[in-house]
Amino acid sequence: MGLVRHVVCAMSGGVDSSVAALLLKRRGYRVTGVFMKNWDSLDESGVCSAEKDCEDAYRVCQSLDIPFHQVSYVKEYWHEVFSNLLKEYEKGRTPNPDILCNKHIKFNHFQKYAINTLGADAMATGHYARTSQEDDEVFQQPRTAPPPTLFRDRFEIRNPVRLYKGADLLKDQTFFLSQISQDALRQTMFPLAGLTKEFVKKIAAEAGFDHVLKKKESMGICFVGERNFENFILEYLEPKPGNFVCIEDGTVLGTHKGWFTLTLGQRARIGGQKEAMFVVDKDVATGDVFVAPTTNHPSLFRDTVRTDRFHWLAVDPPPELVRTQMMECHFRFIHQMPLIPCTVTLNMDGTVWISLSQPVRALTPGQFAVLYKGDECLGSGKIIQLGPSEYTLQKGRERLGAAAAQQKEQPTPEPSS
Repeated sequence: MGLVRHVVCAMSGGVDSSVAALLLKRRGYRVTGVFMKNWDSLDESGVCSAEKDCEDAYRVCQSLDIPFHQVSYVKEYWHEVFSNLLKEYEKGRTPNPDILCNKHIKFNHFQKYAINTLGADAMATGHYARTSQEDDEVFQQPRTAPPPTLFRDRFEIRNPVRLYKGADLLKDQTFFLSQISQDALRQTMFPLAGLTKEFVKKIAAEAGFDHVLKKKESMGICFVGERNFENFILEYLEPKPGNFVCIEDGTVLGTHKGWFTLTLGQRARIGGQKEAMFVVDKDVATGDVFVAPTTNHPSLFRDTVRTDRFHWLAVDPPPELVRTQMMECHFRFIHQMPLIPCTVTLNMDGTVWISLSQPVRALTPGQFAVLYKGDECLGSGKIIQLGPSEYTLQKGRERLGAAAAQQKEQPTPEPSS
C-alpha cells in the first residue's frame, strides 16, 4: 500500500467543515480535525458560543474516529485582524473581518500550524471553492516555503494555482478567499468544491451529524454575534458625536454617536423625520454624516472605485492587463451580490481603478473589490477611493447648463473700431 497522506481539516463545528472531514476520510486520507478559536466572548446569556462550536466539532471527530485538536489564535486575531478593523472604522471606512481573518489567521497561522507543527501534507477547509489543482498535485508541493529571493523561480510563477468558483454558485465563497497567499492556495484542498449545499446537508444527515445540521448558518461578524453593532463598537472606540447633515440643502437634521457606528447605504435613525434618511457620505474631519431621502437617492450611486495595491491570487497581474494596462472582467464588493461587468486599469504603483458598466449602490471604502474572469477569482484590493456620485455629476451638469445658458443671454460686445 502506498503512502497515506495526512490532511488537517479546519473544523468550525458547522455542517460544511464536518462533511469536508468526512469526505477526506472516505477518500482514504489520514485526517486530523482542528478547531480554531479566535475570539473570547460570551453571548447575552453568558454562554460562550465558541465552546459550543468546539464541542460540536469534537463530537464529529469522535464519530469519524479521527484525532481532534484545538488551537487558540485569540492574541493573533486581536493584533492582526481586530485592531486593524478598529483603525479602519476610525478612518471612516467599513472593513471586512472575514476576508482579513482568512488572510491572516486561517490561511497563515493555522496553515503553518497544520503543516509545520502537525506535520500535515495539506490543509483542508469547508469552503465552497475550487482550485486548478487535483488533490494529488497538492501533495507534490514543496513542504517548506522557498527562500524569499529577489528573482522568484519563473516556473513557479508560470504555473500558479488558480482559484475558481465552487459548483454551488449561490454558496460560492471565493469572495472570502480573495486575499490569501499563493503558497496557502498551493497547500489547500477544498473537498466541497463540486458539491451543492443541499447535497452536503444530505451527506451530513446520512452520516448522523444531526447536532450540526440543527445549527443555523452563522452570518454576520463572528465576534459581534446577534448584538447591536453600535453598542458593540462603542465598547472599543470613544464616542465622537457629530451631525447628520442633509446632502440636498445642508440642514442639520440630528446627531449621531460617531461616524464609525454607521456605514454607507444604511438607514439613519433620526427622530422627527417624515421620510426615511440614508447615509450617503461621511466627513471624518468634521464628524458630519451626510444623509439623503429615499433608499435609492442618486448620491448613493457611483460607478468608479480605486483600490490600494491589488492582491493577485496568481501573484502577477493577468498578462493582458500588464500588456495594455486595461482589462474587461467582473466585479463584486459584497458576497453574493450579482457580478457586474467592469474595466480595470492598472496603475504604476499596483493599485487599480475599476470602472463599472452601471452605477452601483453604496460602494464603500474599506470593503474589498473582488474581481472575476469567467469562473476564476483573480484576487481583490481594498477600496480606498470612490468616484463622484450620480448626484454630484447631476449637479455638475446642471451648473454647466446654467453657465452655458447665462453666456448665451449676455449680449456679445461690439468690436471696437
